[in-house]
Amino acid sequence: MGRLSRRFFRRVGRVVAAFFNVGIRLKYVFLLLILFCGGIYALTYTKLIHQVGGKADYDEAMHYVEIKNLLDEAFIDPVDRKSMGDSAAAAMVAGLGDDWSYYMTPDEYRAYQLSASNDYADIGLSFVRDETGGGFQVIAVYPGSPAAWAGVGAGMVITAVDGEPVAGMSVDQLRTLIRSKLNVKFVLTISSGDTIEVDCTGANASAVNYRMEKTGAGYLQIANFEAGSGEASVQAIEDLMAQGAVAFVLDLRNNPGGLTSEVTTLLDYLLPGGRLFSEVSKNGEEIVTESDVMCIQFPTVVLVNAATFREAELCAAVLQEYQWATVMGEATTGNTRSQETIVLSDGSAIRLSTHSYLTPMGIDISKNGGVVPDTIVYNRDESTAGTTQGTTGVSDGTASISDDDQLMAALRFLS
Repeated sequence: MGRLSRRFFRRVGRVVAAFFNVGIRLKYVFLLLILFCGGIYALTYTKLIHQVGGKADYDEAMHYVEIKNLLDEAFIDPVDRKSMGDSAAAAMVAGLGDDWSYYMTPDEYRAYQLSASNDYADIGLSFVRDETGGGFQVIAVYPGSPAAWAGVGAGMVITAVDGEPVAGMSVDQLRTLIRSKLNVKFVLTISSGDTIEVDCTGANASAVNYRMEKTGAGYLQIANFEAGSGEASVQAIEDLMAQGAVAFVLDLRNNPGGLTSEVTTLLDYLLPGGRLFSEVSKNGEEIVTESDVMCIQFPTVVLVNAATFREAELCAAVLQEYQWATVMGEATTGNTRSQETIVLSDGSAIRLSTHSYLTPMGIDISKNGGVVPDTIVYNRDESTAGTTQGTTGVSDGTASISDDDQLMAALRFLS
């Protein structure tokens, strides 16, 4: 073997010498080859480091590859590499500690696109984490929704979706899981052990519901600020004014937020000329949104609770600062960050918090701990929030069958 190697390098040396017409010893040829290969390796390594973003990023990538290879080789069962990659991506974003930033697989992102266009607004229910049992308690079911048709009721605690336990998930992760069930039938498991089949085939849910109250107030419930909700809210207010509304209740309870453009449409319609809000990026760049001079002004109450998030909190805060409405209910939690959806090369996507919202007076709602109502009112029964049967009262704002204390307080105040 050694003899063959020496013979090979002698021949290489002769070829090089003949080409350059000089005499080159074998050891120099060997040295030149080592330098050449070393240069190629160094260039390749440098290019690779540059492509992944730097030495630290390269080391992190190699750490992931090391773990992946170890699992492939040593784990006793077959490894689903796609599932493992999705889980790793989701864990990276979850490591930010921001409930509103999350990773979506290609299927989840397609479902998200539909929900963001209000073609499908989840299954028509709102829920919060049930700290005692590890599930999620249903706090509201929207009339005419798949959840209502299936018999899901407020107060029920969801423990699994299609057999997948929900313990350990965030509210947004559960919402994303439910969105992935678009146009299919699936099963909810509740804490009693019972199961409920929910049929989402062809489901549509309106983001805006409204009606005239016997007190003369127009009631407007905005379930989210996804696509179309702003204009739908404006049209609802126009219709209520045509019916003779002399005051308004804007119900933003359990509203998870949505698109900046939609809340802008509503606020611009309601408020006079001036700054509505601004969005500030990580590097301090500020995007200011202003209203035109056209406006309408009626006695108005905005209802909020602890499940009023993001753009819905912003809406309440801006109306409160302009003194255009009285805010009632419970303090919000301050989840006010503006998100961007960044689509990746394989069709998956990351929903990432990139901006903070500031009110007209420059207050960061998140750092301020949320929106504090002008009047604190609690509901004895959270499941009654926004119920359609809670408003059969007489002209003084009282009602005979309603347990929605917050709504009744708003109607009495406006009366």
